[in-house]
Amino acid sequence: MKVTYRVMAGMLLTLLAAAGATAQNYPTRSIRFIIPFTPGGNTDVLGRLIGQKLTESWGQQVVIDNRPGAGGTVGVELGVRAAADGYTIVMGTFGSVLVANSLYKKLGYDPQRDLAPVVLVSTPPGLLVVHPSLPVKSVKELVSLARSSRGKLNYASSGSGTWNHLFGELFNATAKINVTHVPYKGAAPAVTDLLGGHVEVMFAPFPPALPQVKNGRLRALVVSTARRSGLLPDLPTVAESGLAGYEAEGWFAVLAPAKTPQAMVMKINREVNRILQLPEVKASLAADGAEPVGGTPGELAESIRAGSAKWGKLIRDLGVAL
Repeated sequence: MKVTYRVMAGMLLTLLAAAGATAQNYPTRSIRFIIPFTPGGNTDVLGRLIGQKLTESWGQQVVIDNRPGAGGTVGVELGVRAAADGYTIVMGTFGSVLVANSLYKKLGYDPQRDLAPVVLVSTPPGLLVVHPSLPVKSVKELVSLARSSRGKLNYASSGSGTWNHLFGELFNATAKINVTHVPYKGAAPAVTDLLGGHVEVMFAPFPPALPQVKNGRLRALVVSTARRSGLLPDLPTVAESGLAGYEAEGWFAVLAPAKTPQAMVMKINREVNRILQLPEVKASLAADGAEPVGGTPGELAESIRAGSAKWGKLIRDLGVAL
């Protein structure tokens, strides 16, 4: 029996040594980076930049695999079902990770169970903008108008269950008002109708909204995050404008299939943390009104837990389900 234990112990040590050597040499071939949206959008641009820098650093091609559909959940589910060998990673987003479990009745994965957290990339703000015909120049004035108008004001979003839909509903709940939600099929048509005056209000992404703010076709009131944006440092936050406790932020993170070896997760984590501090990456994030976050897998896991709890409660309270 002693011989058997020795043999088993020897086999275990051999396996551990092999695993350590594999992680140390990782990566030895190309890596698939799933981007769960179409080419050209902010998720794709950010993912491609990170992928390019990983390729340059490791000498192994990081292949971008765009898999759009169902608010990003199609691509994330593909990542969940991939081999947990360190050679598939995925860009998770607000919709596909933080709210998917609460929003979709038939989601094919559990974000907290089926994904290995790697690193939080950024948490960009939304920009609360109004059509200039609306006689408001502050959150206080917007809330006052909404209360006196009793449901006549509308706010646009990129679609039901998207980040700016939920940002708007959190705003309604915090201010105790009822600005009516008007969903669109993406941010571009929503901003177009806002510019045309067909809707009055929107939590918009920075890239399409900021130029319109600067040329006077839209009026910016606040940013949604707890901190001001470096792109518009004089613009207050929602909380600074009288709605204490309001905080809403976008969310981008690199994740891997659950059970991906921790040594490989940490190697990706360290490299992406380094990449996030590169000037060109900071510039790309700044165009979205954001800054790099980085940090540990454990910190990302906590972000997922806290964000899922916060937005899940709002979704349940609203009765929104897709």
